[in-house]
Amino acid sequence: MSNSKKTLVIGASENPARYSYLAVEKLKKYGHPVVALGNKSGMIGDTKIITEKKEEQDIDTVTLYINPELQKNYADYIMLLHPKRLIFNPGTENEDLYQLAKANGIEPLEACTLVMLGTGQY
Repeated sequence: MSNSKKTLVIGASENPARYSYLAVEKLKKYGHPVVALGNKSGMIGDTKIITEKKEEQDIDTVTLYINPELQKNYADYIMLLHPKRLIFNPGTENEDLYQLAKANGIEPLEACTLVMLGTGQY
């Protein structure tokens, strides 16, 4: 898929009831390569959940499923990856990280990855 957007999901979980789990599955269904980063290793379908912040190449989008307090541990990592955009899913809104992203040329969005995919806005 030529318009696929490599996406880093931060807060990935093996629990099918979690939105991060659904996001990984839906992103793949829509043809987007996914890197799933969580605090526990595991699998979401055929996607491995990694626990180390690896220096990934060509990340288009980072989508957050962790609370603002935990985001402090990821801010530098996200800036290092320099994605085109950073999605704050409901409950992850963080003004400090929002402004940091803007200052680094990353488009911050307060949105829902699942809704964006379902409505063709991703």
